[in-house]
Amino acid sequence: MKLFVFAFVTLDCLARVALAQYSVQLDLTEQKAYLLYHDRAVMESPISSGRPGHLTPAGTFQITNKDLNHVSSIYGRIVDRQNRTVVADADTDMPTPAGTRFVNAPMRYFMQFAPGIGMHAGYLPGYPASHGCVRMPEQNAIAFFKAVSVGSPVVVFGSIPRSRQYQVDTRDNNQRYYDRFYRDPGYYRGRVFFPPPFAFWPF
Repeated sequence: MKLFVFAFVTLDCLARVALAQYSVQLDLTEQKAYLLYHDRAVMESPISSGRPGHLTPAGTFQITNKDLNHVSSIYGRIVDRQNRTVVADADTDMPTPAGTRFVNAPMRYFMQFAPGIGMHAGYLPGYPASHGCVRMPEQNAIAFFKAVSVGSPVVVFGSIPRSRQYQVDTRDNNQRYYDRFYRDPGYYRGRVFFPPPFAFWPF
């Protein structure tokens, strides 16, 4: 019995250590994300966090869910029959005129760390512009997605600088990312492997 308990405790400790190897720090002031391995930064990425009125929450969190092909259940755009954007910053409550439809926003490589909030690949306009999620360039999102696991720590700190005024450019908000996602039939949908590529290991 003692041997069984010892083995169980050992395995539990090893699992916790494995989860704790990678962690993420999100600096809202500098609009940067850092991937850490044993508390040492091994990758840095620019981000676009939540805009005023939809701020990304600060605090200490954990990855609670990972979804390779996630789409927003609330936000997206309204397009016409030719797939041209009619409303770039739409939500599911908006009426869709005849001949249009609502398209959910793609949030690939989604890593949820708070209810309805996560990191994912997306368009970066150069300022906080999301509805609370943390967008990053696709290749960086892939690397973070491969590295972190459910349970990996996420620390969010800082705030949007008060000296700046951020405005969402509805002419092209998310447009580049939408266009690539929906027009490229060869867009990668394969399996994402763990651990991350050798280039991101710190030794």
